[in-house]
Amino acid sequence: MKKNIQERMRTFLSKYGYGIPAVLYFIVYLMWFCWLEKKVTRHFTVIHMAIDDYIPFCEVFVIPYLLWFLYVAAVVIYFFFKDRQNFSKACIFLGTGMTVFLVISTLWPNGHYLRPFIMPRDNIFTQLISFLYRADTPTNLWPSIHVYNSIGAHLAISRSSVFENQKGIRMASLILAVSIILSTVLIKQHSVFDMLTAFGAALPMYILVYRQDLVASFRQRNQSGNKSRPQIG
Repeated sequence: MKKNIQERMRTFLSKYGYGIPAVLYFIVYLMWFCWLEKKVTRHFTVIHMAIDDYIPFCEVFVIPYLLWFLYVAAVVIYFFFKDRQNFSKACIFLGTGMTVFLVISTLWPNGHYLRPFIMPRDNIFTQLISFLYRADTPTNLWPSIHVYNSIGAHLAISRSSVFENQKGIRMASLILAVSIILSTVLIKQHSVFDMLTAFGAALPMYILVYRQDLVASFRQRNQSGNKSRPQIG
């Protein structure tokens, strides 16, 4: 019995063990983020651009904003099981941006005062936003992880050979990603500055991960290094 369990564990690790670093990172990220949410409450750099004052409050966009959680999780889980190489690329892209976000929020606490004090209307969407406001403080915003990860999730889909001939899925992903990005400012969760800096952070990562293909380059160097080592025995 014990031997069968050990064999199953070895089989599982050999097949899916590459996902363990991603799970460990996610745990560390959540702990770090929760600590920041408790630490940064009053004293922070206020983020604001003049254009923020001209963007209307549109509560219906809370739907794509909340769909972000499902969207990013679904992309990561799908590629974990279906496309190992693209899973690695997506994790490098997402993890790098999320780490940059944590470091910035730790060293330069930031927040905004864009949220409406009183909801202009009373409906299911404003009620969802009120719940969101209570659960998520208007701090630790720069760059917007909602924007950055939406870009990363769409790139994972659009750059994968799995969906190369699936124009409908790629278009749906693009529409959802754009809707999520717009939602960050339309429900007053972020400043336009947070959005722009997320795009700025995504651009070099796109070049490194998808244009230069760091994952493939690392594997090639690793394989060539293993072949060049003298064999003992």
